[in-house]
Order: sequence, then structure tokens, then C-alpha cells
Amino acid sequence: MLSSNQKALQSETKSSAGDKHETGRAMLQLEMEKAGQQLAGITQMKVVLSKIDVLKSSKNACLGSIIITDKARYFLSLSAGQLVVEDKRYFAISVSSPIGKLLLGKQEKDMHQKRLLRKRYYYS
Repeated sequence: MLSSNQKALQSETKSSAGDKHETGRAMLQLEMEKAGQQLAGITQMKVVLSKIDVLKSSKNACLGSIIITDKARYFLSLSAGQLVVEDKRYFAISVSSPIGKLLLGKQEKDMHQKRLLRKRYYYS
């Protein structure tokens, strides 16, 4: 998308209607900036996901942990909304979100003291 927009931007020729030309160039430039921002966001998500080790076990909630509370099931990863795995609903949340910050670094005993934990506390 970026390369096609760049080609279109370069091939945009000036006609007698100079304003039309400038508007077309400006719109292409905005599309290129938008695509660049989307690419940067996807690249950042890929970096976060690459840091998750699904085979790792931890006593503290960390990136990649699955936490089951009395309210919901959480997957500490990136903000991806609701996930359904084996008919169970999980919320993929970022460790920098308010809930993620609350859960990050907590141990099972911390969760019981705050009455957040229902039954199980999983780490991946």
C-alpha cells in the first residue's frame, strides 16, 4: 500500500487546476502517513507477542499469564479484546492497561487477599 501510494504521489502531474493537483497530493500523503502508522502499530504488536513464552511458568503474573478472577479471565498480552478458547471467554489485555497494571507482578496469595481470585491462577 505504501509503495503504490508513493508511485501515485510521484506520478501526480500538475494540470491547469493546480488546487486539484495539490489536493490529490495532500490526500495521498495523508494515506501514506496513515498506512505508516498502522504498520508501526502492527510491528509493535509483533514485538510484544514475540516476548510471550507459552511454555514459561511463573509464580508472578507477567506478560503471557492467564489469570482467572471472580470477574473474568484475562490474558496479559496486548489489547486485543475478547478471545474465545474452548468455549471460554478471555480478555486479552495489555500490561500497561489499568487492569493489566493491577494484575502485573501479583502472586496467587495477593489475589486471594484482594478477593480477586476465584479458583485458579494460571501462568504461561
